[in-house]
Amino acid sequence: MTDRLKKSSTQSTLIQIIFLFIALCGVIIISTGLGYIRLSFFDVIKIIFAEITGQESFIKGMDDLFPVIVMDIRLPRILTAGIVGGGLAISGVVFQGILLNPLADPYTLGVSAGAAFGAALAILFNIGFLGTYSVPFFAFIGATLTLVFVIYLSSSGKGLSSNNLILSGIIVAAILSAGISFLKYLADEQVSIIIFWLMGSFGSKTWMDVFLTFAFVCIAFLIFTFFARDLNLMSLGNRTAASLGVDTTKVPLILLVTASLVAAVCVSVSGIIGFVGLLIPHMIRSINGPDNRKLIPLSLLAGAVLLLCADTITRAVLPTEIPIGVLTALIGGPFFCYIFRKRQMAG
Repeated sequence: MTDRLKKSSTQSTLIQIIFLFIALCGVIIISTGLGYIRLSFFDVIKIIFAEITGQESFIKGMDDLFPVIVMDIRLPRILTAGIVGGGLAISGVVFQGILLNPLADPYTLGVSAGAAFGAALAILFNIGFLGTYSVPFFAFIGATLTLVFVIYLSSSGKGLSSNNLILSGIIVAAILSAGISFLKYLADEQVSIIIFWLMGSFGSKTWMDVFLTFAFVCIAFLIFTFFARDLNLMSLGNRTAASLGVDTTKVPLILLVTASLVAAVCVSVSGIIGFVGLLIPHMIRSINGPDNRKLIPLSLLAGAVLLLCADTITRAVLPTEIPIGVLTALIGGPFFCYIFRKRQMAG
């Protein structure tokens, strides 16, 4: 009976993964066709297929501008949005699993504040030795240094404590927020650039952004999947997990660093986009339960779909494009309040 239920649960998860993957592919193609110049669903497929196979006959007679719009302008932005959404979602799963806090998200340890501070420095001092990648590079460096400092601040002889990590993240984020405010005060005419970056955007993304984020998110996904069982056991408490063979010192550190670095890469590419890492794990967990072996792949796909839909709305549906961070905050803010209130009532 138990084996039958287990097999049924596995099949159900597999069906959901296939459904979300098909939905993601459909959203990518539909989103690629939307914009100032509208393209049909089949035209987009023909252009992508022609680019992959090299068969130019598929786009014979089509306007020469259409392949440029699809392959050089829209598709890099769309794929980057999907990958960043998936990366933030699986980071949220790991943070909530390790810190045992339903309100934890990829920015809990101050990663976003560190990235914002690094980006603001690059913009303020007009650092451009890496061209268009100077700001993302400094954002990543800022996020990484913040992570190292938070772990150092919260570590003790007994190892890492979730309460210490959260408290250290809040302290460091508050200090960095003050620093960002000071940089905005100094920026004068450049303050609008800093503010726009802080609100998040996928405008002007390239294939290099796609490959960079894809590589990091794939590596993180493999690491999270490998340690999914250990993450399940750690939810029972460190003593129980240790008795079942989990290294409760090394495994949480590996997962925290990996999740934070993925969040840092995503933030450096897109700016600060909140609530995706909070919203998606809760949605998937409410449907499939807390098993991280199911939660991680489903959250990856659902996060990609959600952020891609949000980016499509800001880019192609609304009269004027607004920063995507604003839209995700409008969606995620009320949900955050609901989770917090529900937790208070349960307490």
